[in-house]
Amino acid sequence: MEARVTAHARYTIADIDKRLYGSFLEHLGRAVYTGIYEPGHPTADENGMRRDVLDLVRGLDTPVCRYPGGNFVSAYNWEDGIGPKSERPTRLDLAWRTAESNQVGIHEFADWAKAAGTEMMLAVNLGSRGLDDARNFVEYVNHPGGSYWSDLRRKNGQADPWNVKLWCLGNEMDGPWQVGHKTAVEYGHLANETAKALRAFDDSLELVVCGSSHSDMPTYPQWEATVLEETYDQVDYISLHMYFENYEKKTSEFLALPEKLDRYIGTVGGVIDYVKAKKRSKKDVRISFDEWNVWYHERRSDSKRMKEWDWPHAPVLLEDVYNFEDVLQVGCILNTFIRRADVVRIACIAQLVNVIAPIMTAPGGAAWRQTIYFPFQFASNHGRGTALRLDVDCAHYDADIAAGVSYLDIAGVHDADAGTLTFFAINRHGEEAMTIDLCVEGFGKAKSVEHTLIKHDDLEARNTKDAPETVVPVKANGATISGNGAQVTVPPYSYSMIRITL
Repeated sequence: MEARVTAHARYTIADIDKRLYGSFLEHLGRAVYTGIYEPGHPTADENGMRRDVLDLVRGLDTPVCRYPGGNFVSAYNWEDGIGPKSERPTRLDLAWRTAESNQVGIHEFADWAKAAGTEMMLAVNLGSRGLDDARNFVEYVNHPGGSYWSDLRRKNGQADPWNVKLWCLGNEMDGPWQVGHKTAVEYGHLANETAKALRAFDDSLELVVCGSSHSDMPTYPQWEATVLEETYDQVDYISLHMYFENYEKKTSEFLALPEKLDRYIGTVGGVIDYVKAKKRSKKDVRISFDEWNVWYHERRSDSKRMKEWDWPHAPVLLEDVYNFEDVLQVGCILNTFIRRADVVRIACIAQLVNVIAPIMTAPGGAAWRQTIYFPFQFASNHGRGTALRLDVDCAHYDADIAAGVSYLDIAGVHDADAGTLTFFAINRHGEEAMTIDLCVEGFGKAKSVEHTLIKHDDLEARNTKDAPETVVPVKANGATISGNGAQVTVPPYSYSMIRITL
């Protein structure tokens, strides 16, 4: 099979916000406890944080991390996680039917984020709580001193404010499963009033309002229209969430799901434009896609177990062990975000450690990279710069979710500072190799090309504690300079990163 891809320096989409490669940690399962935090672990630092996990997180170079939820935040009292650890209460978390010890709170997470080289993206509880608690939390986190909450922070050991700029106004408030679920009108009014209060404190904050939990919600996309009409003047982003499933084990259908993702983004982008026009506004609201990942391997069994257990602390929950097929899907999802970089400015893989995550740990033992670690790492490390509007000529197939799905899923990024063009390419054909002709125009002469490949003959191949390098990237030898571009042959069902030095 042959594919022709043309990249021209004049045809660009947008400069990519580095926060497109954000992450997420929720007080859920083992994401925090025995994930990032495990006092007594051989690698634990003075704060009880696992250094082996920190090393793997730094390898992803994720610029922002969303915390503390997720569904968890909708019944969370942030004050429970401050002050002496011996005095912190244990609470019952209604979202995941577990016990929360509150041994990790805002101070511990802030120290971890600094060590990990990531900025905090904090969520406030607009489920069981509201405006007053949100403004108190922001004051505690961001005010230098001389007020009740800022002085309490100083008393608790943090003299300087953390100056967190990015705040989420609740989580998935359209979902009936959410503690404090609201209608679009109810939530829009509360979010708007909360945003106004936070802006009265600091108008430079970046605020994220809740959009639909997924595009199959019965209230979608009217939810976005109603909420944005209530909040447009006060917020900067609207959040979207989407998870990807393959219960039927049909790879071609699974890999077509990013077409649905693209429509989701396009529809909400259209709603934003509609509300902007209706309000005669000059302001742009963008999308924060702050939950996304493959999630189905353990989902049904976990839902059943949760109904049976009796409030355990940090149980094994949502610990999908990802396979090679998921590498291809995650690559396609990231490519979609790059191609929509004009409207999707922030995205957070859900989650970072143990819970549907690229990093796994054994309590007291090793930490290792799941298969999906690598496409995320490549995009985060090399997908920064300007997203390119590519012309792609390739055979396609029809799927249930969409017709005309290209066998080649590809995104391109120009890093002017580094003098490189990077292409992330997924061959969605299961039987045929693909020769890709990359025609590069307007960038100058191509000096060299490097091809990194992720490929395994078994779609079910996984990285585990005992076999952590079953699926890993390798340097390939099939790429050559061709004219002002390159030619590369990629095998069936494979992920490739192709980097041209200019």
